Amino acid sequence: AYEIKRPRAQFVSKFADDEPRKGADILVEALEREGVNCVFAYPGGASMEIHQSLTKSVTGIRNVLCRHEQGEVFAAEGFAKA
Repeated sequence: AYEIKRPRAQFVSKFADDEPRKGADILVEALEREGVNCVFAYPGGASMEIHQSLTKSVTGIRNVLCRHEQGEVFAAEGFAKA
């Protein structure tokens, strides 16, 4: 259903080498480089920067927000097994 849009070997950063970026941008870029296409995340104040960076993902990482920690774990496990 969800495919990686760009092979890892051809990954190109959207940031210039000397361009400043936030830790959340670095995290999302690392996920993109590793070929991650779906993330299950629990929204909250401390993680809002990550969620905002995910919306700007070059490869279109899908961000699944279940709004409940236990439900999130069950959903992620089911997704991984499917």
